[in-house]
Amino acid sequence: MPLQPYAASPARRARQVAADLGVLAWTVVCATTGVVVHGAVDALADPARSLARGAGGLRDELGGAADAAGSVPLVGDELASPLTGASGSAGDLAAAGTDLATTIGHLATALGLAVALLPVLLVVGVWLLLRLRFARSAGAAGAWLGQDGGGAAHSRVELLAWRALAHRPLGVLARVSDDPLGDLRRGDRRTTAALADLERRALGLPPAT
Repeated sequence: MPLQPYAASPARRARQVAADLGVLAWTVVCATTGVVVHGAVDALADPARSLARGAGGLRDELGGAADAAGSVPLVGDELASPLTGASGSAGDLAAAGTDLATTIGHLATALGLAVALLPVLLVVGVWLLLRLRFARSAGAAGAWLGQDGGGAAHSRVELLAWRALAHRPLGVLARVSDDPLGDLRRGDRRTTAALADLERRALGLPPAT
């Protein structure tokens, strides 16, 4: 199916480009905010990481002292026992600090992704749906109107005019004619062409030459 991503009208095309740039800017802002949120939450894990490093160092030192004390003749076991217990406690504290830092890191990742992706998916989803619907509609209409239909060309113009009569606001139709329905039924070519051009512009196509 042919696609026409942008309208032929310069004003409408400019609005579409502005909307595309707005969605792009929104995506960049959300991504940047997600990175900032991730960094801010992840920074809360720094004390836990420092605790884990300090406790780990203390564990190693106490373990080394326990080994040295254990080598003392006769009283080595008595001297090493409290040092070994303290080394185990320091190891538990280091493990707790590591677990806390890991949990905060996972939370930072989840919050950063939520802040960055959820608003982007919502806005981009709506934007993509609208843009794709316009591109398919405009592309299909342009291909249909561009077909070599011979005597069917006037029928296509009439069909566009009837579509305009059904879809365009009453105030817009009133600017074309005081009685657009009556003119269309009587086969008034000027009104028919004007209504058809209204629908062409609504579909994003250039006016008829």
